[in-house]
Amino acid sequence: MDGIKVAVGELAAAEMLLAVPVRPFPAELEVERTVSPQCLVSFDGNLYSVPPGLAGAQVRVLHRIGESRLDIATAGRPVVARHRRAPRGAGQTVRDAGHVVALEREVLASFSDRAPGKNKVRRLPSEAAWAEAERLRGQQAAAGDPAERVVIDSPHYAAVANRLRTVPSPKEENTE
Repeated sequence: MDGIKVAVGELAAAEMLLAVPVRPFPAELEVERTVSPQCLVSFDGNLYSVPPGLAGAQVRVLHRIGESRLDIATAGRPVVARHRRAPRGAGQTVRDAGHVVALEREVLASFSDRAPGKNKVRRLPSEAAWAEAERLRGQQAAAGDPAERVVIDSPHYAAVANRLRTVPSPKEENTE
């Protein structure tokens, strides 16, 4: 520098270095995932639970390298779940007891003992639907569909049905 020639080794020996940190630098792995309909998030070959109501939502899985837990956060960064980290690729499902209870309550609340379909409104087909049905019927008749040639003989059908009603049960046949 001031015209003095110094070797690299001499500079390195004279340089004051800080002590090696006790803990490694806190590197964090962050990946984006979509919550499944069962309120589970996939990460490193395992599934982790989140509270109900997040199905289909985009979340971030945050894992600080070297730690045994991971966090799941929403887009606004609030952490919605914290779990112990399962071994990579173990295929484990890690659930929080609170998430299980909340999901059960949500599922049970969606069930009803009411008769289904009471509020269904019956709508007649539109004119376009009737016209399309007529057009399709015309195509089938022109194509010579074998189903068009089937004839049901009502008296024969009634005779077979009556005979089946009068056939004795297997127990009655054995006792005679």
